[in-house]
Amino acid sequence: MTPPTAETDRAARIRQLLAEQYPDVRLELDFASPLQLLVAATLAAQTLDERVNAVTPALFERYPTAADLAAADPAEMEQILVPVGYYRKKTASVIKLATTLVERHDGEVPATLEELVALPSVGRKTANMVLGNAFGTPAISVDTHVSRVAQRLGWVAGKDVLAAETAIQQLFSPEEWVSINLLLILHGRRTCVAKRPACSSCPLAKDCPSYETLVS
Repeated sequence: MTPPTAETDRAARIRQLLAEQYPDVRLELDFASPLQLLVAATLAAQTLDERVNAVTPALFERYPTAADLAAADPAEMEQILVPVGYYRKKTASVIKLATTLVERHDGEVPATLEELVALPSVGRKTANMVLGNAFGTPAISVDTHVSRVAQRLGWVAGKDVLAAETAIQQLFSPEEWVSINLLLILHGRRTCVAKRPACSSCPLAKDCPSYETLVS
C-alpha cells in the first residue's frame, strides 16, 4: 500500500467533508439496469437529469429491451422524448445505440471500457459512469463539474479529461472512486458552480487553493 502524503491526506479530508455535506449523495439519473443508465446518459446531453427522469419510465415501459428500442418507430419515440430537447437527434442516437447493442452484444450492455466507448454516442465519461454505477466497477467519470472542481482544488492543471481522471484515481483508493466521483459532481452542481461559486459557505474553503482568488 502506498504511504499517505500531504496531498492524499488533504484529499481524504476533502472526501470526508463532502460526505458530511452531502450524506445522501447518489447518481441523479434514475435507472434499474445498465441499459437504462446507458440510454438515460445518452438522453442527458444538454438537458437536466430531472427532465430525463421524467421521460424514462414511459420510454422503458414502451421499449424494455435493446431489441425493442432498436425496432422502435422513430416518430413514436420522438413523442416520448420531446421534453428532453433535441428529441429527433436523441431518438436517432438511442435507436442506433440499441441496434449496435443487438448486433454486437446480443442486446446486452458490455462491461468493459473498451467495448463501451466503441458504441455509438458513448464517450469515456458515459462509459465510466455506467461501469461505476451500473456494474460496480471502480471508475471515475469526468464531466464538466468534476473537471471544474478538480482544477479549483489543484488536482489537475487544465481541462484534459484523462488527466483529471488519472489525478483523482491516484488520490483515492479504487473502492472510493465511485463515491468521490458522485460527491464531486454534486459539489460542482450545488456549491462550486461555474459562475459565482458559493465559496463563503463551502466546507472545502480551508483546503481549496483557489478560495482567495474566487472570493476576491
